Amino acid sequence: MSSIDADVGTASPPDPGEPVDVAGPLIPPSNVTAASWALFTGLGLVMMGAGLQGSLLGVRSEIEGFSALTSGTIMASYFAGFLLGTRAATRALALVGHIRVFAALASMASASTLIHAVAVHPVVWTLMRFTTGLCIAGLYVVAESWINDLATNATRGRLLALYMIVSMGGLAAGQFLLNLADPAGADLFVVASVLVSLSLVPVVLSARSTPPATVPEPMSLASLFRVVPTGPTTTLLVGVAHGALMGMGAFYATRVGLSPARTAVFMAAPLLGGLVLQMPIGWASDRLPRRGVMLAVATGATAASVGLLLAAPGGLAAIGLMFVVGGLSFPLYSLAIAYANDWLRPEQSTGASASLVLMNGVGATIGPVLAAGLIVGFGARMFFATLIVSHTTVAAYLTFRVLFRDALPTARQGPFAPVPARASVVVGLLSRRRR
Repeated sequence: MSSIDADVGTASPPDPGEPVDVAGPLIPPSNVTAASWALFTGLGLVMMGAGLQGSLLGVRSEIEGFSALTSGTIMASYFAGFLLGTRAATRALALVGHIRVFAALASMASASTLIHAVAVHPVVWTLMRFTTGLCIAGLYVVAESWINDLATNATRGRLLALYMIVSMGGLAAGQFLLNLADPAGADLFVVASVLVSLSLVPVVLSARSTPPATVPEPMSLASLFRVVPTGPTTTLLVGVAHGALMGMGAFYATRVGLSPARTAVFMAAPLLGGLVLQMPIGWASDRLPRRGVMLAVATGATAASVGLLLAAPGGLAAIGLMFVVGGLSFPLYSLAIAYANDWLRPEQSTGASASLVLMNGVGATIGPVLAAGLIVGFGARMFFATLIVSHTTVAAYLTFRVLFRDALPTARQGPFAPVPARASVVVGLLSRRRR
């Protein structure tokens, strides 16, 4: 049985006279450490390419003279594709297996990146950005279900933390690749495409057999809102902030005159903030009333966003405030998922995870368009108004809940699990299994 066959299912025994393929994968499935690092290496390369492409499109849109609304639509299409990619990838996994799905999606993402360079047109870019979002969502599903298979109760927490580090660290590293070439040319698109293509190498060589991933039907939003309205409300509003931040941040930076090098630092700062502060905030939420921690985090993100509105564009203060905004806003998504799980029965949590991801994706699709509208109507600096409005609304809603609704006892809270900013429903199920 070949290594590809091992990923699809159980093959029939070879005929006695037929040559047997004894080579197998270069990284044996029995070596969990090697297999996990091969997966994380491939995922890191994908995230670097995706991080570079996202910021490059924001910078290039301004160079090409696209309007803010056009750029917002292009960037929003990525999150729209992301919404559909999870379900499509799950169906494909059941049919052909992890290796082939990863290879197909990485190839499509690599090709769509190159098409941006050869067809500079808003319609083409919108379609290709949608395709990229669909592919990246599918790659997340493959990675998360693969982690689910690799993890044991003893290693699950470490693998989740490593997954978050690789995902957000790769996105942050990709920002600095803007300095490699002139954004007005095609070279950076080629670099992003090459990174995604190279992700195939460690993954294919580690051809580990894994069971097909299954994503449950979502718990109805009406039911979810009745049980724990804070969860879906927060994930929706946080999605608006994250969609605006990562979708239109580079466009804003270019419009106010920042160089590509400064834009890279500006865009990497919030990702690094989320990477650094995710675990300390999670530690606090496991020991204090989680809803109170969420309120403090949302209030802090609001204050930092107001500071960005007042700070000099691209200055050290603005970079520091971007670090703080990301450091508070990205963990807020993980907190919302953990808080929702605190109130749900085990049999409800699987379906609820799908609805929470859906709400976050809807918010992320709205974010770039809302930010673009504010930029058109009130100037580039109003980009930060999207962050202010979304985080302020979260803080106001949580304040209402704290004042008028009883809190869950701290002793009944489940453990916090770090969740990357654009994780799919599978990682929510994986983190739930830690309890």
